[in-house]
Amino acid sequence: MKNLVNIKNVGNGIAALMVISQLISCNKSVTEKPLVKNEEKAMSVSVEYLHEETIRKPIVFIAGVDQGNHQYYTNARDYFTEKQFGIIDNAFSLQEIIIWLNKNYDGNAYGEIHIVTLGNPWNGIELETTINSGKTTNETLENALTEGKLPQVENVISEKTKIIFHSYGLGENEDLMKTLSNVFHAEKTPNIIASPYYSIFGGNFSKHFLATAYYAFYPTAKSPGKMDLSKEMARKYPAEKEINWFETLNNKEERYVGEAYTHQYNIPVNFELDFANSDQEVPLLITKADVLRFISQNEFLLKEISKMEIPLEKFRWSTHLKNNTLFIKGITTVLCVLKPIIKPYGDLQHLEAEIDNKRFYATF
Repeated sequence: MKNLVNIKNVGNGIAALMVISQLISCNKSVTEKPLVKNEEKAMSVSVEYLHEETIRKPIVFIAGVDQGNHQYYTNARDYFTEKQFGIIDNAFSLQEIIIWLNKNYDGNAYGEIHIVTLGNPWNGIELETTINSGKTTNETLENALTEGKLPQVENVISEKTKIIFHSYGLGENEDLMKTLSNVFHAEKTPNIIASPYYSIFGGNFSKHFLATAYYAFYPTAKSPGKMDLSKEMARKYPAEKEINWFETLNNKEERYVGEAYTHQYNIPVNFELDFANSDQEVPLLITKADVLRFISQNEFLLKEISKMEIPLEKFRWSTHLKNNTLFIKGITTVLCVLKPIIKPYGDLQHLEAEIDNKRFYATF
């Protein structure tokens, strides 16, 4: 009974307070002046509604076509298809990619934009700058930007957008990556991401993994032999103790998880020197020594070759003269030893290629 009495008393108190409140309210409406003198200003108060930005699901540009037995693009397409990412395989240039992004914007910002393109740290990537322009290098890209050949990226991306390039050691080419960042600069600048490691698709034990690259060079078609090349690599990379260089140079695929293997390709260089309006005579270049001496004494040629950090003698050189133009061609074969990056603990397996891992991906 005591509890009932207390509840009733509380109820009466609340009722009394409500009556008093109403009386005060009525009294205020008669005697108090409004706080806002200008009623129009009072009505113009706006309310801003905040909403979370909607991000589209990842899309992938397969920016190349496989040649011969190489299945890089096919393996990448299979990998991303399994992840249920949107696949675009008819855009092979930056020009076409930008046009596609602008045209297919649906009001929701792009999230992850993956671009798969073969390439190497020396002569750019297979992705064209503009349609039929050939490989993209830092020079071709800077020229295209200067001449206004590329379309502008419209307001279709946000600072949350990630544009990820999958290639061979592209993250090492900082100049090219920074220029690519300028290409996609808009009102909001996205994150441009690439790995300094080789991005491999379709391995025997993992559909996508990263690998550390080690290099040896020789003049194309004039190999000194794998024994000499393996000794050269042992001298060049003394800290790498896990690789048997001679065995690895004879190994073309990963036979067990983490085994190093060798990937081979050629790098060409071409120079055209016009002597038509020059005071200098056209040089007579007969022997390899003549070519090496001429390039070493030419400031421009030496600077271009030095950028590649490949010794002059590692190229097979040829020259020919047409009218007053001297053509100098060089080609070197790269023996690229790839060592898959393995998890440092647990079962023996490849490290997952996670783009947010700052140890293995660089952001520009």
